[in-house]
Amino acid sequence: MNDNDNILREFEKLWAPCRIDYIEKIDSIDSGECIFCEKPREDDDAGNYIIHRGNRCFVILNIFPYNNGHLMIVPYRHEADLEALDNETLMEMMNMAQLVVRAMKKTMRPDGFNIGMNLGRSAGAGIAGHLHLHVVPRWNGDTNFMPVVSGTKVISESLRRTYSKISQAFREFIDNAGDLKSD
Repeated sequence: MNDNDNILREFEKLWAPCRIDYIEKIDSIDSGECIFCEKPREDDDAGNYIIHRGNRCFVILNIFPYNNGHLMIVPYRHEADLEALDNETLMEMMNMAQLVVRAMKKTMRPDGFNIGMNLGRSAGAGIAGHLHLHVVPRWNGDTNFMPVVSGTKVISESLRRTYSKISQAFREFIDNAGDLKSD
């Protein structure tokens, strides 16, 4: 017996043989239509949970949220590399992030936020070919016993209701501060 055997025995093993299909296909997943390219082309912002459209980016509600109100700010340009974005796109993303935070503070009153990007599949990006900025509201105590005991995350509000609240607040801030779109 070597040290690796001892280390492996200390970890509980989770057998998930169904994951092999995903693992074997992982390199071809990005070859299909990108949802971040497809959804803005459709004429159904409410159905697609698109909260706001700017010149270079749009704000969309994550339909597989980590927490209620989990949004993403996505450039229209299909790009995986952060350093390839122009300054105008980066600025618009940050301006939208500020407005998203303000809208969430007004409507959802979180105690904090996680804001960031997963760049590349190995960093956890579910859609690695099209970068996006996550904004996740957090509340004191939002990590409770459910994920620990049952592996279940409780999302306490419907996507439709969250979309409605945040979009209305976002529109109010845009109307009061001026549109993010610039010519």
